[in-house]
Amino acid sequence: MLSETIRRLLADETYETDKIGMSGSQVLLFEDKVLKIQDDNDEAENEYRMMSYLSGRLPVPGIYSYEKENGKTYLLMGRCEGRMACHDVYMRDPALQCRLLANGLKKLWSVDISRCPCDQRLSHKLKQARYNVENNLVDLDNVEPSTFGEKGFRDPAALLQWLFDNIPQQEPVLSHGDYCLPNLFGDGDQVTGYIDLGKTGIADKWCDIALCYRSLSHNHSGKYNADYRRDKDSRPDNLLLFRELGIEPDWEKINYYILLDELF
Repeated sequence: MLSETIRRLLADETYETDKIGMSGSQVLLFEDKVLKIQDDNDEAENEYRMMSYLSGRLPVPGIYSYEKENGKTYLLMGRCEGRMACHDVYMRDPALQCRLLANGLKKLWSVDISRCPCDQRLSHKLKQARYNVENNLVDLDNVEPSTFGEKGFRDPAALLQWLFDNIPQQEPVLSHGDYCLPNLFGDGDQVTGYIDLGKTGIADKWCDIALCYRSLSHNHSGKYNADYRRDKDSRPDNLLLFRELGIEPDWEKINYYILLDELF
């Protein structure tokens, strides 16, 4: 049941349900607004806090209302301009897509983190991962095929121990935390919006690079859309993103953060 405030702000506008993304929240798309309904938890609270903090610093949606009721949060915000980085315009032009994604990372890294209200470095993330493992919250149906099993880890507890034993040196920046193609909007190679900021905060720059690299790979392999399924030899150059960033890939850190994300 929506509050009086949110019903008044939405009036009688029609909407459609967003079917892109894997956050588990309910997202209703209105003409110029978005209503996100999700469980009342730390991630939902952090999304509201970081959107407020980043207003004027980065292109994030404006907040119309944020309310809690009966174990749910209701975040009413503006719609981002532009297109998602997984839009057909970008999927059929990987060079443009990687320029946009690289620009999005550089904008994040340019933000001063001295007063950032959320710390998502490994000291925090590994505690969350331990909680998920100990409470059987790891979604084993949504992991990479090679993570567990004969050639992978025995179980989530074994992966968690490996993560604690192999903590990499961190390069703290403002991290999106879930830097996947559907969470970035653009116009050409210019960033017009960041969404799904529940995991945003101070973290290692390689966290976003790793999840971005994985998202690119999955989208271009056809995992999320069969229209883009290509054989291995015809997929876009997997070093495009790194050339746009002007850095060499650190495959050990990329592997670490992809494995860490398996526990969330």
